[in-house]
Amino acid sequence: QVQLAESGGGSVEAGGSLRLSCTYSGDIDRINFMGWYRQAPGSQRELVATITNDGRTQYTDSVQGRFTISRDNAERKIDLQMNSLKPEDTATYGCHANRPPYKSGTLTYSAATYWGKGTLVTVSP
Repeated sequence: QVQLAESGGGSVEAGGSLRLSCTYSGDIDRINFMGWYRQAPGSQRELVATITNDGRTQYTDSVQGRFTISRDNAERKIDLQMNSLKPEDTATYGCHANRPPYKSGTLTYSAATYWGKGTLVTVSP
């Protein structure tokens, strides 16, 4: 199991910035990438940014150039720096950790995704 805890949400005016942090613990040795998702009321969950163990990053088009994901293995956390925020960025933001399938002895374990509970970000016009 992997435990995830987010912090840093809040309210900001359009054009402002926020920095979110997600600390992780537990069985992380098999995790191959982590990231941030967001979910606005009445909308589906959307993956915002991901970062692999070797530091490769990907972003959804709507945040490209405005958001930056980073990882600190020593502190066991991933951050999401959000700049030039827009009202449409308003959502609950959470982190996730992904583990591919693996074998241990005679047992096979399926892939797993662990989700944090999230922190609310509100951007006013």
